[in-house]
Amino acid sequence: NRLKSVPVMGLTLTKAADWLDNSKLDFSPSNQIILTDILKAVDGYSKNNPIGGKMKFSEPLVWDSTLKFEDFKKTERFPETESENTLQLDELLTVTKQESEVAHVECHSFDMLQLVLDACRSKKTAEVRACLEGNSDPVSKILGNRYACNTEDDVEFYKQAEEDLQGEDITYEEFETKKVVLKMAMEFHNLDVRMLRSVQGLMSKDSRLSPRLVEAEFDCLKELSGSEDEQPLRDIEPVPCYVHVFSNGYRAPNFRQLQGDIAYFLVYLKDTDVICVTAGTKGWFVNKGYSKDTNDVDFERRSDLYGSLFALLRERSRYFRERTSRKSGDGETAADEAADGAEKPDQEGDADQQAAREEAEERKKDPTLRWVSLGTSEQQSQERRSARQPQSAAAAAQQSDESDSESGTDEEEDAVERRHESNADLPSEYWQIGKFVRYLKGGNQTSTIISLCALRDFQLNTEVCQLAIRDVGGLEVLLNLLETEENRCKIGSLKILKEISQNPQIRRAIADLGGLQTLVNILKEPSKDLKCLAAETIANVAKFRRARRIVRQHGGIRKLVSLLDCPALNGPTSPEIERDIEVARCGALALWSLSNSTKNKRAMKRAGVIPLLGKLLKSRHEDMLIPVVGTLQECASEPDYRVAIRTEGMVEDLVKNLKSDNAELQMHCASTIFKCAEEEETRDLVRSYDGLEPMVGLLNKTDNKELLSAATGAIWKCSMSSKNIRKFQELNVIEKLVRLLSDQPEEVLVNVVGALGEMAAEKENRHAIRKAGGIGPLVQLLTGTNQALLVNTTRAVGRCAQEKENMAIIDRMDGVRLLWSLLKNPNPEVQASAAYAICPCIDNVNDAGEMVRSYVGGLELIVHLLRSDNIKVLAAICAAVASIAKDEENLAVLTDHGVIPLLAGLTRTQDEELKRHLSEAIACCCAWGNNRIVFGKEGAVAPLVSYLRVKDPKVHRSTARALHELSRHPDNCITMHECGVVRHLLGLVGSDDEALQLAASGCIANIRRLAMANEKSRQSSKARGGGNGGANGKAVAAK
Repeated sequence: NRLKSVPVMGLTLTKAADWLDNSKLDFSPSNQIILTDILKAVDGYSKNNPIGGKMKFSEPLVWDSTLKFEDFKKTERFPETESENTLQLDELLTVTKQESEVAHVECHSFDMLQLVLDACRSKKTAEVRACLEGNSDPVSKILGNRYACNTEDDVEFYKQAEEDLQGEDITYEEFETKKVVLKMAMEFHNLDVRMLRSVQGLMSKDSRLSPRLVEAEFDCLKELSGSEDEQPLRDIEPVPCYVHVFSNGYRAPNFRQLQGDIAYFLVYLKDTDVICVTAGTKGWFVNKGYSKDTNDVDFERRSDLYGSLFALLRERSRYFRERTSRKSGDGETAADEAADGAEKPDQEGDADQQAAREEAEERKKDPTLRWVSLGTSEQQSQERRSARQPQSAAAAAQQSDESDSESGTDEEEDAVERRHESNADLPSEYWQIGKFVRYLKGGNQTSTIISLCALRDFQLNTEVCQLAIRDVGGLEVLLNLLETEENRCKIGSLKILKEISQNPQIRRAIADLGGLQTLVNILKEPSKDLKCLAAETIANVAKFRRARRIVRQHGGIRKLVSLLDCPALNGPTSPEIERDIEVARCGALALWSLSNSTKNKRAMKRAGVIPLLGKLLKSRHEDMLIPVVGTLQECASEPDYRVAIRTEGMVEDLVKNLKSDNAELQMHCASTIFKCAEEEETRDLVRSYDGLEPMVGLLNKTDNKELLSAATGAIWKCSMSSKNIRKFQELNVIEKLVRLLSDQPEEVLVNVVGALGEMAAEKENRHAIRKAGGIGPLVQLLTGTNQALLVNTTRAVGRCAQEKENMAIIDRMDGVRLLWSLLKNPNPEVQASAAYAICPCIDNVNDAGEMVRSYVGGLELIVHLLRSDNIKVLAAICAAVASIAKDEENLAVLTDHGVIPLLAGLTRTQDEELKRHLSEAIACCCAWGNNRIVFGKEGAVAPLVSYLRVKDPKVHRSTARALHELSRHPDNCITMHECGVVRHLLGLVGSDDEALQLAASGCIANIRRLAMANEKSRQSSKARGGGNGGANGKAVAAK
């Protein structure tokens, strides 16, 4: 219904686009697809359709451009004019200068629209977004209201077009004009249909269950289980034989993962027997049960599919349905809370707002608990605070769900409650603070203000003063003052709360007393001083997850986002403008603290925070920039934010701020680039804006470890692009990185080694690392315990080992033995990376066979890892087997350890990386004894033929080699021919890859020889008139 109130272009934007409440397009994947398709259609349209490009629109398109007015003045197409605030071209394009240098565009044709897009350069997508937001129905403005794309019926559309061309009094010129208009309308209509299909395809992918949602629902139900009567379940647990969670999040075995199964659980209901349920990508269902005798599950389905386990259990158990229908303490049902945690992790639902409204109504009716607590004992105050905590199991489930969405740690949640046990050791400030708090409780307005001023004179940043205010009941008084009508009392109270809320225990106490709700309400006050102080206090308190959840549930995020709307940032200053800037800075500080939660990030995006952050990022005030960039740094862990940072032109501002003199600002900018540079487009933008050089310059600031870690992380991610690597070569970054391989914390080393590993992909850089003395320190890092560091180090050592000179150093330092020992590491990523690194070491070391055999139990360990459940480990081990099997003696040992059946058992995999290395390993293992015969008996030949259907040429080459080796045995040739291998091999014979040509042609030749031998045997048998032609054919074939 909200979308229907926004008139937009076509079915796609009406039914599939994500719109915010302020009629702005959301930064979602579906919107990104829509904007990209529209940009492809519009950009270059006038060039491909000259007549349509010159046609004047029925009404002009009007919007506020993402470019400044000065950017349009630099365009050479505009003629000189006397007006300083208006640019005009042929009365078809008018650009007007607005406040804050914003350019207001009025466009009348596609030619002029192309001119605007050309001026935008890398910001074309953002300009298309701004145009759509400013023109609710662009098609009707371009072609007229009659051709607005607002119908879902194609027949109706074409019927309407036919009526336009069949007018009786229409002239030739009018007919030709209507033909052009109709052609454009059909193009828009077809574009609309294509976009709708693309978005629907994306949405259909998102409708499937994922391991994350399954585990979240399991955790929620675990919280709701127990022996008490109010608990709806007795227990829920994974099936004993499938408890282990693989690296992809699945509990189901590999062969069931192919069927879509995710996990299996035993649910102990209170009114019926235990049931065994399956969680699959299509939904939840009851299977045929778990058998203790066989310790296995009968996977066959025996119920309907359900979207959630809650829905399934409500259908199966009356007891569960009745218990989950009861209201929990905060106004929501237990089932609603758990479902919110399991299925809607990013929804700030209406139930939360309803609960907040009900709580507010109750507080209006009853006296405030904080006023009642004045003058009472500490024990009574503690009882009232504990009474305000959620007591239901459903609330506990909701809190558990929230903890899963946090991106950081909250150590203060477990902070020890500290109170002074002996009065003898208390300083005099403690007693003085108690005296002033008593004045606050019983004095009039004047004495209250004087007491607040006196309290501010204490050193409120010390723990003694902070805890003294809490111990004598001062927090209750200060929070009660926030509900008065006197602004001076509110301001004085907020200034004290802002200082003392830096203490973790004070933060928790404020949350316990309901202070966050009051602070959120103050954000609506007209006083800017009150808004600033309330936002800063929220920024201090929202350091732990419960506080962040409270702020979100009471609508605080939307109010804080509204504080960021600062009209003038870089213009002439005045006291009023300075206050607006300070309000925006405080709002950004609060959002920075709140953005440590995944739910809050999504709520901020829905509130429209992204364009406001992009606007504030252009500020010249460093105090403003630090919290803004800090918020972007936290939010950049979400894909939607990374897309927005790239498309909204924020990368340029981040690069510009890298050159700042403020080390903290530089650190946050580098950290944001580190997260955003996962995407190739962002890496290219950083290079185009000359951002690589300031990154390298930050490596000289070795004393600031946080800045150094951020800078090296940004360099690591940017070095994933080959063009960036060449730029880094010009800046001699390898020498600087090698110098950082010693005497640095692990978080710096992880990034440094990661960057060296990416740069070692090129031969020149491998030589440069050796000349800079980097091989030795890299090998020494293989003895560490940090898992991320080990993954990056093994990758870097493996790439450096591709050069024989580097390999000599690695061998001399016993680096291969260290890599082999890492195969025993429990982390699958370390195992896989170490196995890949071993391959070039074996290929480039002298007497590799003897070196491998010298490792006691090394070959047995390789064979054992072929039983791993991790696909990446299996692929890496197969690559290692292919390198080891090049030595005949090592291949014999591997065969004795049973490598052939294990390799054959992996041939039915669907992973292309594993297919490539597995077929290479099979090709190398065929060189010993009867291995190729064993492969045939183990059923490995037919699956290999299916590998030729994939599109990866690397898979084709390794598979052709394996088939060539296997085809040396006649039984394997027969199997290949039955599977239709010849048709695939004939296509590969014409490949540009010479090795692939030889392998494919050799396999065909072997199959042909067998066929000719059989034909010759049959002919000779007929000539002799014998009846044992089949036996003779087999004998000839074997020969």
